Amino acid sequence: MSWPEHPPEVERTEYTTGGGKPKGGAGSRGGAEDDRRILLVDCDMFFVQVARLADPDGAGATPYLLVGGSATGRGVVTSASYDARPYGVRSGMSTARALRLCPAATVVPVPREECGRRSRMVRRSLEALAPVVEAASVDEFYLDLTGTERLFGGESLAETARRIRRRILEETEISVSVGGGTRKLVAKLAAEVAKPGGVHVVPAGGEERFVRGCELSRIPGIGPTLLAELEKRGLRSPDDVLAVEERWLEEWVGPRRAHWLRERLRGVDPSPVLPRGERKSVSAERTFHEDLTDRGTLGSHLQRLVLSVGRDLRSRGVRARTVTVKIRTRDFRTRTAARTLSEAVESDGALAAAARSLLQELLGRIRGPVRLLGMGASNLTREGDAAQIPLLPREADESPRERAVSRIMDDLRNRFGDEALFPAGIIPPGPTTSRPGKGDGEKP
Repeated sequence: MSWPEHPPEVERTEYTTGGGKPKGGAGSRGGAEDDRRILLVDCDMFFVQVARLADPDGAGATPYLLVGGSATGRGVVTSASYDARPYGVRSGMSTARALRLCPAATVVPVPREECGRRSRMVRRSLEALAPVVEAASVDEFYLDLTGTERLFGGESLAETARRIRRRILEETEISVSVGGGTRKLVAKLAAEVAKPGGVHVVPAGGEERFVRGCELSRIPGIGPTLLAELEKRGLRSPDDVLAVEERWLEEWVGPRRAHWLRERLRGVDPSPVLPRGERKSVSAERTFHEDLTDRGTLGSHLQRLVLSVGRDLRSRGVRARTVTVKIRTRDFRTRTAARTLSEAVESDGALAAAARSLLQELLGRIRGPVRLLGMGASNLTREGDAAQIPLLPREADESPRERAVSRIMDDLRNRFGDEALFPAGIIPPGPTTSRPGKGDGEKP
């Protein structure tokens, strides 16, 4: 029996405060901020949907689906179907543990190329429906519809959201949930309420009341460290935090963080929706079929990751000043090392030199075999940006010739396939499980 590819559309009751739009008061700051019309379009269990679309007779035929890792238990879950989540399965969990919690689950690898293609399809559809679209991740998109009331015939933001949701499903076969409000923070939290396959809009004036009804752990920006600090003081809800005198909160978490936290919990978020936001980093990682101890083999796998990251950088016309290497050992402990170079680089040689040094540093700090290896590049700049004058001796020397050679190799691989040309010493690819780099994963 074929399993449904999309959850049924769920109509959510629009959150209201009674009366018209207030001009001030709790949760409202008045002015242009209250006139904004912002939506967050969140693709429901995106990687699961794409896996089912790519293989309807396999992944599409089971309700209990894990995307990421392998059936042998290696790797990490990138996304789990809604039917598997009640068993305690979540993204970021080891596939072995997920299978222990949900033995009936089927595991499939991440269909990376198809995920990228479907994400671009969703974005193109949204750009035809909204004047400003910002891709927050591969499966989340902010829309700014401010000033479109007359263009859309005076329909409410909730009606617009439902129309957009139906259009995306028709054009891309991807089911989405949509949250709306006057601020990005509110739209983000409202999208969580709308899941799966629904629409939830918080009208102007209702921001503070809505945010105060959310769990602290669900509010963007409140990470585990801050959450633990608040819980240590007995503060377990937004109401608990806002009831504390400001001077005490400043003493506990610092003045700047205390101010940010109070504003956040009142629903205040002036950040704009920015079209075509630049990626802040490029990364790749690999989970090995068997844990590795041989440093030469790890170095060969690192070189493959360097080629992937370097090719991605060059295709985007950017260079990186910071290189990061990550390893995860058998006990699931993750360690990272990073280095910021004196100039931005793009060539495979310069990236590899920095990455090899970082890998040796990490291997000197661990004992035991390695189950995952990752490499990333950040602190990105455009090719035409003015170069920074180095104040210290250069850490990486990248000549125009090295850049040209790397681009020639890209052209050859584009023409003849990824396996057409590699530096000497790279081993053939083994049975590994890859998953998207940082910023490409799906939240539970």
